[in-house]
Amino acid sequence: MGFTVLIPARLASTRLPDKPLADIAGLPMVVRVARRAALSQATRVVVATDNDRILQACQQHGVQAVMTRADHPTGSDRLAEACTLLGLDGQDRIVNVQGDEPLIDPALIDACAEVLDARNDCVMSTAAHAIDSATDFANPNVVKVVTDVHGRALYFSRAPIPWWRDGPAPATPASGAGTPMRHIGIYGYRAGFLKRFPQLAISPLEVVESLEQLRVLWHGERIAVHTAAEAPGAGVDTREDLERVRRILAAD
Repeated sequence: MGFTVLIPARLASTRLPDKPLADIAGLPMVVRVARRAALSQATRVVVATDNDRILQACQQHGVQAVMTRADHPTGSDRLAEACTLLGLDGQDRIVNVQGDEPLIDPALIDACAEVLDARNDCVMSTAAHAIDSATDFANPNVVKVVTDVHGRALYFSRAPIPWWRDGPAPATPASGAGTPMRHIGIYGYRAGFLKRFPQLAISPLEVVESLEQLRVLWHGERIAVHTAAEAPGAGVDTREDLERVRRILAAD
């Protein structure tokens, strides 16, 4: 069963101005992300943007892109409009790849789509990997997720969860069912739910944690979590991140 990769892209970054258009080995970053995503099993890869410069950059490099409204409050709202523009609905599968992940593993994209396809009880899917660093476990910028026995998300938090009551703090428990998991920011959706998502009331937990995916759990829907063997490739949030990715690709 085929799926579509959607890549939201805006020029709104304050830490790295014009981030989607930053040059990485001769290509704008958003184009490099799209080409990387095209190595997955997706039937098509589409950039959803609200900026003419991003649209033109995609067109110049043969990447499909759609123009969405500029007033969307979240990336999910932008993707919902893109679904309408592309005629996606119902059980059509979508994988949301962030526009600042030029090193994303195509196999991770496939896994996110596959776990959603296998779980009719879930409207979304995402991914996580084991945390092996106490520093990461304590870092509020590292989002954690805990799952149930069926691999569905119970909760996402910036706090260290699950908390090892009898161990030193902060610390990570031994490998096993209680191993802390770092959430990876990739999402699979059924198009019908994605189009419905912007209509759901904002969750108080979503506001407190600043994590949009908590709205899904708040409203009683389920998210399947794929456990990846390792951390994903480096994303780009800052100038230092950009230079690191440039060095990695230059070495390759």
